[in-house]
Amino acid sequence: MPNIFDPEFDESSEQEGFAWRRAGLARAAGAERLGASLFELEPGQAAFPLHFHLANEELLIVVSGTPSLRSDGEERILEQGEVVSFPPGESGAHQVVNRSEHPVRILMISEMIAPDIVVRPESGKLSAFGRPPGGRGGGMHEVFFQADSAPFWDGESPPPKR
Repeated sequence: MPNIFDPEFDESSEQEGFAWRRAGLARAAGAERLGASLFELEPGQAAFPLHFHLANEELLIVVSGTPSLRSDGEERILEQGEVVSFPPGESGAHQVVNRSEHPVRILMISEMIAPDIVVRPESGKLSAFGRPPGGRGGGMHEVFFQADSAPFWDGESPPPKR
């Protein structure tokens, strides 16, 4: 059985500035429509770029340490035990960064709705998911620059004549 205080980390990122370890707690507990992941961030690292989901609501719980939260154009330090929600859409944009001198652990809980679009406003990118974000297995996950958007009818031909 998964345990938040004795996690089995099953995934990690080594991307510069975004290095973390993740324990997929909901998946390990057998959840089908909820996600819950425990992230451990070393000093100077962020979980993900500033982003928001168009389909999934998220909830953050600070398990240990004092991470910083970037949202609403501001940054503030979160305290252990603090709970913050991120609704779908632009108002839910957020980024968690460890600016402290010690590791932090955060529990991220989310709906697992697919399809979903994740928008990263600072890089001008979006991810199109045919599976729930963070979900395992098959399903589309494509990343695009929004600047590459095309008019709806570009490249479309009328149906062939019989």
